[in-house]
Amino acid sequence: MRIRTIAVGIGTLVLSLAMTLAPGPSAAARPGAAARPGAAARPGAAAGPGAAAGPGAAATPAVSGAETAWRWPLDPPWRVVQPFHAPATRYSAGHRGVDLAAQPGAIIYAPADGVVSFAGTVVDRPVITLDHGGALLSSMEPVKTELPVGTAVRAGERIGTVGRGGHCDDTCIHLGVRLRGDYVSPLLYLGGVPRAVLLPVRPTGRR
Repeated sequence: MRIRTIAVGIGTLVLSLAMTLAPGPSAAARPGAAARPGAAARPGAAAGPGAAAGPGAAATPAVSGAETAWRWPLDPPWRVVQPFHAPATRYSAGHRGVDLAAQPGAIIYAPADGVVSFAGTVVDRPVITLDHGGALLSSMEPVKTELPVGTAVRAGERIGTVGRGGHCDDTCIHLGVRLRGDYVSPLLYLGGVPRAVLLPVRPTGRR
């Protein structure tokens, strides 16, 4: 059990380095890149709903484009079996993404337009990473794909199938999102965080 825990930790570190060092293709190479929702970080953009929630929120970057939802990477119904838990620091413990219920062989779709920046095996599970531009990356595992690095994909396009391995083995896929090197909740982009609504307060003692 301890060896498996160490292996998973090493795999997470290797994947983080791969996502950080992967060269981002130019926007001109991506069809319709300028029209991608949330692809580019707009200066002064307000943080997405719920961005301030959770431990380590002070270190979470403002999320631009979160007001336009991405496509879920699986066919419905969608069920989050493990939510995002922001780490206190970049190297602290936490759950750097969401786990979505899925069975091996299920089709995986691109959540947004992008380019494959990594596709391969990390420790014991297949992983695919998409570069959406604007220092925004999404990563899914265990996901098997035949797409080579550099392939441009559209939102909703089939990019692979659910594989086996990792902590999600046979039960789910793990979806992580990084903005400028920091993990943020994928639900900010999938539209899973409800906006706060202020309701009028009824004065007390009056009819």
